Amino acid sequence: MTYTAGSQIVATDYNGFAQNTSGANVNDIWGAGSGDKGYGQPTTLSTVSTSATVTATQWSNLNNRISSLANQTNTSITSRSNPTVGNPIAILSALNTDLTNCTNNRGNAVASGTTSSTWTGNTAKTSATGSGQTTWTITWTQTVTFADADSARYFWNAGGLVRLDMSKTANATDADGDWNTLVGQVGTIYISGRVNSTAQTISGTSYTGTTRIGGTGGTQTTLATTTGWYSLTPGAAATTLFQLNNATSPYTGEYIRTTAAVNGGSTTLTLVTTWFQPAVSAAGTTCNISGGTDTTSPYSSFGTAPAVLCRYVPPSTTYLTTASWGTPTVASSVA
Repeated sequence: MTYTAGSQIVATDYNGFAQNTSGANVNDIWGAGSGDKGYGQPTTLSTVSTSATVTATQWSNLNNRISSLANQTNTSITSRSNPTVGNPIAILSALNTDLTNCTNNRGNAVASGTTSSTWTGNTAKTSATGSGQTTWTITWTQTVTFADADSARYFWNAGGLVRLDMSKTANATDADGDWNTLVGQVGTIYISGRVNSTAQTISGTSYTGTTRIGGTGGTQTTLATTTGWYSLTPGAAATTLFQLNNATSPYTGEYIRTTAAVNGGSTTLTLVTTWFQPAVSAAGTTCNISGGTDTTSPYSSFGTAPAVLCRYVPPSTTYLTTASWGTPTVASSVA
């Protein structure tokens, strides 16, 4: 690109910034883009005929759009004034550098939207589980489904998150207290897009792909920190994102495990969470646990029963013009 101080500002310069430059152009990030580029915003910049004069208004629109990208991604850019209609158009300093930085930071988001609170199906197992000293499992299958593959891309690209929270407080059997402790050690598991194959800073917090926040204790045997939406191969077998084992002997075989898979059409994230209790042999010890009260939709608080709650955190639209990702649906079942 010939866009340097002292050179003539021509249409090819403007078009490169707006749409044509491979690797860094405004429309790739703001508009539909492809892959992990694109917020799906409807108003993109038009190119200019190579024989035409680029107007001050067009340069101002370009400059303003880069400012919007910088605000969305919390990227520091050069302070500059828009060209004035009727006056010669001077070089807009560091335009290429600022656009490149916004492109590199495209997965960051200065803020998040409001966490979803509704789902279909069941998130809690209200009946008792297990009998005596025998092994048992509880399995939650939860899906987050988007209208189409582009809606999914826009969600992750603009800083969307999916979160898992777990709870169990019923306390009527020998094993209840032990499981209450283990579940309470999980914290919250977040899945992010891992846009640009790197961590994303969203509302001031770094999300690496799979991120555990607030959990302490237990023996963490798996945390797939660099696995997010774009790390999961559509149609492939599930990947284990997280596993936490009980750290206290002789209960170290107890675990909580979450796997993730993306369907072949790249429209649905499926999370399967398993609570596993091995058989016990200690005299007088049983491993059955209680059920309890349900966790109801819309969410306000957990009941007492074993529960895994899947919700999504949509991107913020403070600096974007539309929620191009639509309204994902969450479905949950437990067995």
